[in-house]
Amino acid sequence: MGWSFYGTAVPRNTSTDLPLSPDRLADGLRAQTDAFAAAVQGVDPRTRVPTCPRWRLRDLVGHIGQEHRWAAGIVRTGAAAPVPDPKQADPGAPTRWGEWLRAGAEELIAAVTDAGAATPVWTVLGPKPAVFWLRRSLADTSVHHADAALTSGAAFRIAPDLAADAVDEWLTLLSDPAAPTVKPDVALLRGDGQTLRLEPPSGPGWLVTRTPSGVRVQRAGGRADVTVAGPVADLLLVLTRRVPPDRATVTGDRALVEHWLAHTAL
Repeated sequence: MGWSFYGTAVPRNTSTDLPLSPDRLADGLRAQTDAFAAAVQGVDPRTRVPTCPRWRLRDLVGHIGQEHRWAAGIVRTGAAAPVPDPKQADPGAPTRWGEWLRAGAEELIAAVTDAGAATPVWTVLGPKPAVFWLRRSLADTSVHHADAALTSGAAFRIAPDLAADAVDEWLTLLSDPAAPTVKPDVALLRGDGQTLRLEPPSGPGWLVTRTPSGVRVQRAGGRADVTVAGPVADLLLVLTRRVPPDRATVTGDRALVEHWLAHTAL
């Protein structure tokens, strides 16, 4: 499940602050699961996924359905569970994929609702609020929706607030002090004050600073050594290496962007 084990803060519930409320995260998970299902409908299950070259489309579908159910199980028990293998998933006949995917998303939403969004559950970084699984699953589903769209030729669409939350979640993960223990390459993001700014059309954006102890992320404006500007959905796809940096506008030290992307692969 990639980075599906990271921690997050207790949810905040204003329209301008991140992360989003549990209700909005649930609505977003439904929307992105529906969009994922639509993108894979009618496509040969054996089709290779260009942005996940180890997987065929059936594996990608299996991963999403498994992830939702796996996270739901952890929320219900509060305890760790082995990460399943997408190749062992059984999503059923391709004509029923949409039904299977939606059922998994609803299982996770129900588990978080029943447990309570703030109830502590297991993560590899220690107990965290149950809602973090909803946020992580939404971000992962959104990125894999892009994978499905790039495979099938469908359009990738995501609401700006959901894309912004997925960007924030990914940066939060990479800046966690424990991240290098899970993904050693993250330690190579340490630096001497180099700065990278992500600039959407509206809102404060993100200012990332490479410090000797790790990555620091702020929701702030200001100058930076390099700025990546564009629609927030494009920023998400650039950050997760689904599209090249030129999908956005890069101004400043491009080598910093390339270095960042080289050491943050999913």
